[in-house]
Amino acid sequence: MVASQEALASQIGVDILKQGGNAVDAAVAVGYALAVTLPRAGNIGGGGFMLVHLAKERKTIAIDYREVAPSQAHRDMFLNEKGEPNKVLSREHGLAVGVPGTVMGLSMALDNYGTMSLKQVIAPAINLAQNGIEITPDLALSLARLKKRIGQWPSSRAIFYRPDGSNFEIGDKLIQPELAHSLRLIAKQGPNGFYQGETAEKIVAAITQAGGNMSLSDLKNYQAIMRKPVTGDYRGYQIISMPPPSSGGIHLIQMLNILEQFPIAQLGHNTAETLHLMTEAMKHAYADRSEHLGDPDFVTVPTTALMSKQYAKSIAKKINIKKATPSTEISPTKLQASESPQTTHYSVVDKWGNAVANTYTLNFSYGSGLVAPGTGILLNNEMDDFSAKAGSPNGYGLIGGQANAIEPLKRPLSSMTPTIVLKDAKPFIVTGSPGGARIINITLQMIMNIIDHKLNIAEATAAPRIHHQWHPDVLRVERSLNQDTIKLLQAKGQNVEVQRSIGSTQSIMVTEQGQFGASDPRRSGALTIGY
Repeated sequence: MVASQEALASQIGVDILKQGGNAVDAAVAVGYALAVTLPRAGNIGGGGFMLVHLAKERKTIAIDYREVAPSQAHRDMFLNEKGEPNKVLSREHGLAVGVPGTVMGLSMALDNYGTMSLKQVIAPAINLAQNGIEITPDLALSLARLKKRIGQWPSSRAIFYRPDGSNFEIGDKLIQPELAHSLRLIAKQGPNGFYQGETAEKIVAAITQAGGNMSLSDLKNYQAIMRKPVTGDYRGYQIISMPPPSSGGIHLIQMLNILEQFPIAQLGHNTAETLHLMTEAMKHAYADRSEHLGDPDFVTVPTTALMSKQYAKSIAKKINIKKATPSTEISPTKLQASESPQTTHYSVVDKWGNAVANTYTLNFSYGSGLVAPGTGILLNNEMDDFSAKAGSPNGYGLIGGQANAIEPLKRPLSSMTPTIVLKDAKPFIVTGSPGGARIINITLQMIMNIIDHKLNIAEATAAPRIHHQWHPDVLRVERSLNQDTIKLLQAKGQNVEVQRSIGSTQSIMVTEQGQFGASDPRRSGALTIGY
């Protein structure tokens, strides 16, 4: 089964499984296909995180292919003469682009755990890029909305809008021959077809012309990293998720540890009591996130301390079940040793029980908006996920700590949380979501919906969601949350703000009756397919 945010990509993944490929083969094929069919988030010019669970070995591997800062990057590169962050430089400029990791990450997964060749799994994406895809309502709408940022770059405008500059209509064809060429070079030469030679030279030229400072050696020296996943236990289930530089896994497990101290199932699904406890746990976790999380190759992250059950119990004791604690009264705990909503996640499970959870991104929708001329490749604006100025909010209102300050070759902090939940040592839930800072809380709610409240995967996906990230002290709730519940939360002192939909989970649940999957109805164009 494959669950992804775009129907053609899901079908390509299932086709690979039908051909005898395993979950990793299918996941890599989906990753390349989304670069063609979901250009706002699917990519080869960005980066991300992948969890691979191997059924036979009963082992899960984390692959970190997050972008890194160029070697010429420096701490104050986005500050103006007054010492304040300049958002244009970190979002719509050559300096915004981090060294991409997707091609190296997908190759690492395929080389180590796949069964098919890169040429086989990338062929469907090449075909889609060369022969074109039909513009869906979802794609037409997103291109029209982001025209200002994308259209400022002539190389991007030439691909994503009609020759006369007007918007594509539903049913038009998006043909990307330059992207097909770049994909062919990867199929032929492996990662070297991206990180060296023609493509690398064109990427560096584009970034330089846009005012950036990435070098050919930055691309040539990029490495994906195999890391040990973070793991925890929640009510008898094993939670496996991404370690730093993703903050997702640590704080997911931290919040589950806190909430395990309360009778959540008895309190009921999305009742004011349950949501209040979840909100208080979120505040504490996100306060710690602001202080302690960063690239573990540059800073010491107190992973064990943050995920300890004892620490969770100490936080649980501070939570008043009747009254909200203001964020101003919560601060990061002294312990011993931001991204865009336009990320995308997909999940794959094969017939042997292998599973892949993959979340990757360009950061903002369509990244920087800049296509490197001659490559068809949209470039990320991932440098915006660093703390441009320690102590100031980044693009998502998250306070930036010293741990996430810009340094050469450092990976920016992320919220991406691809997660696999095991039951009796076998995959039970495979899930993840886009949503920037909201991702960790979205994943938390998926797991609690299923484990605590016994919802099926579709019910768990569609259920109303909430989000609190410590600062600002606002509890964001979806419009579908019951009005009476909102009033009860307000009576407890929560500052509730009703907003539009949160996230786009793509999830698979493995049961004795078979595999059940669900694509989030919050975004159009997604599809879960099994066979």
